[in-house]
Amino acid sequence: MPTRHAFDEVFEVLKAVMAKHASRLVVAADVPDNYLLNTHFSQRWKKELMFGAVQRKKNYVSYHLMPVYMCPELLDDISPELRKRMQGKSCFNFKVVDQALFRELAQLTRRGFDRMKQDGHVR
Repeated sequence: MPTRHAFDEVFEVLKAVMAKHASRLVVAADVPDNYLLNTHFSQRWKKELMFGAVQRKKNYVSYHLMPVYMCPELLDDISPELRKRMQGKSCFNFKVVDQALFRELAQLTRRGFDRMKQDGHVR
C-alpha cells in the first residue's frame, strides 16, 4: 500500500499539471490537500464554473477535470490505462506517480482548457 508520503508526491505532481492553467483561471483553493481552479464569472451561468481540482484523499489522489464532463468527446481517444483510472465522468484516481499517464492527463487538461476557451468559458 502506498504511504502518505507517496500521496504527497502524487498530489504535488498533479497539482503542477493543473497549475499550468492557473494564470487564465481563478485559484479557488490552494491548501495542502486541495487545489481548485474555477473559470472567471460566467454571464451565461451567472457564476464561476469549476475547471478542475486535485484532492488528496485517504487512499488515493483525485484529479477532477470538468471539461470532460461538459464535453465527453474529449475522452474518445484516451488510453485504456488512463480510462482505468476514471471514477465517474470527470475524475481520475492515482496512488503512485505514473509519468506516462500524467503526460497524457496533461495533454487532456490542455485540450479541455482549449475547449472551454473556445466555448467562451475562459478568457
